[in-house]
Amino acid sequence: MTKVYTSIAAICAVLLLSPAMAAEKKADAKPAAVATAVAKVTATVTAIDYKARTVKLKDEKGNETELVVGPEATRFNEVKKGDVVTFEYYESVAVEVTPKGAAAPAAGQAEYMEKNKPTQGPGGTIMRTATMTATVEAIDYKKRTVKLKGPQGDSRTFTVGPEAKRFNEVKKGDQVTISYTQATAINVTKPEKKK
Repeated sequence: MTKVYTSIAAICAVLLLSPAMAAEKKADAKPAAVATAVAKVTATVTAIDYKARTVKLKDEKGNETELVVGPEATRFNEVKKGDVVTFEYYESVAVEVTPKGAAAPAAGQAEYMEKNKPTQGPGGTIMRTATMTATVEAIDYKKRTVKLKGPQGDSRTFTVGPEAKRFNEVKKGDQVTISYTQATAINVTKPEKKK
């Protein structure tokens, strides 16, 4: 779980520094924030090596990338030169501060994969989620730093950006719960015929 803590903690630091952070205040509620990112990229298959399981893609701006395709892509043999590959990416991080003792420090993660139906082109969706609850061990309001102790007893100090408006409401002993979700959908389609 240390790996989970390390990656979520890094994401938490980015979120706390992010100008995209949106905070909502409820009566008597501690600070909470959610940040999301969505991206869509379309590329064309320019070369494919079935034996090495590699594919070269060229995006709309002309940038080329070579990817190694893992064995979980069971319909790789159906992908052909000229096919269009669409990547849709979603990422969300939620941070919630709760009073001391509201939750025990913990960490968990899960991964889910769904392949496209046979009637659809090759592709599918991969979703990863991770949650971690840490305890505020120390806080410096002037320097805007917070030291979090993770579920395995390891501690890290983070700088909190000015976008976190209610930082002064976070207290030593509070629990910080970070929930991270990442989803990537990949779909392969035949190129549109030119008229």
